[in-house]
Amino acid sequence: MTSPLPFVHSLTDGIHVIDTGFQRAHFDAAYLLAEGGRAAFIDTGTNDAVPRLLAALTHIGLTVESVDWVILTHVHLDHAGGAGTLMQHLPTARLLVHPQGRPHMIKPRLLSHSARSVYGDAEWARLYGQIVPIPGARISASRDGMTLDLAGRRLEIIHTPGHAAHHHCIWDPRSRGFFTGDTFGLSYREFDTDRGPWMLPTTTPVQFQPVLLRQSVRRMLAYAPERLYLTHYGCVDADVPTLGDMLFTQLDAMVALAQSLRASPDRQAALKRGLADIYVKNARAHGCGLDERSMLGLLALDIDLNAQGLAIWLDDPAAQATGDSP
Repeated sequence: MTSPLPFVHSLTDGIHVIDTGFQRAHFDAAYLLAEGGRAAFIDTGTNDAVPRLLAALTHIGLTVESVDWVILTHVHLDHAGGAGTLMQHLPTARLLVHPQGRPHMIKPRLLSHSARSVYGDAEWARLYGQIVPIPGARISASRDGMTLDLAGRRLEIIHTPGHAAHHHCIWDPRSRGFFTGDTFGLSYREFDTDRGPWMLPTTTPVQFQPVLLRQSVRRMLAYAPERLYLTHYGCVDADVPTLGDMLFTQLDAMVALAQSLRASPDRQAALKRGLADIYVKNARAHGCGLDERSMLGLLALDIDLNAQGLAIWLDDPAAQATGDSP
């Protein structure tokens, strides 16, 4: 459905994709779910996205008092950095977050410190700015398997560790789709071909665990979803089991690469080179016609962050204790 707001794409079943504008167009999405005059936001993007989220709400004819929930898939700042600012505009909304993420929304100092360590002070300030805390009384912690009621519409929350320990996904039986956060990976529309979407896992710092990620994806596949609402990026309604196989194939290749470089003195640079090679070869096999320079330009941030996350996983005995193989 065409929207006069260029950053809003309206789907069926009351679901609206909002391009948050983070990094580039069609990179980072938040979702607005409307039902019976009530609404929920799923993920928020950064502080810079908040005007877009509020404009989308007005565009569909609802007010800030109509929003019952802001649901965060996890508290990485490209998903949750704007939550505190957004909640200041939503007088009756509650925030729902994984219980391990709840303390970080109340006191975001550690979250900000973690992001600074990944991006550096200057880039962190440019990307995220001041992270606004949220009063604990306005925050609910999710339980695995719990349901929310949005004007009679049931949403199920399932805990999905692997990308992050504090990750959950939202199952919407109405549309037979999952709001996936980062658990089901990334799929940028520039890589779509006549074979459909191309997907890759995200292993960003600091809690990547491949065995748990595989288990979480398999659990999601057991729901027989017909579509995925990805943060990176948009709605994908291709053959979801095939996308799962694509995700697992690349996950195995990424883990094998990391293990082969465990003792490399040039590990970080070698990880980045190896990931670039995996992605280009897989995209080419999928029929992607972009030239290599364009592919690597679109994937540059993911390559850097995935390499960092894989290196942290290699060095973390607790993460290794979950096992290295599927």
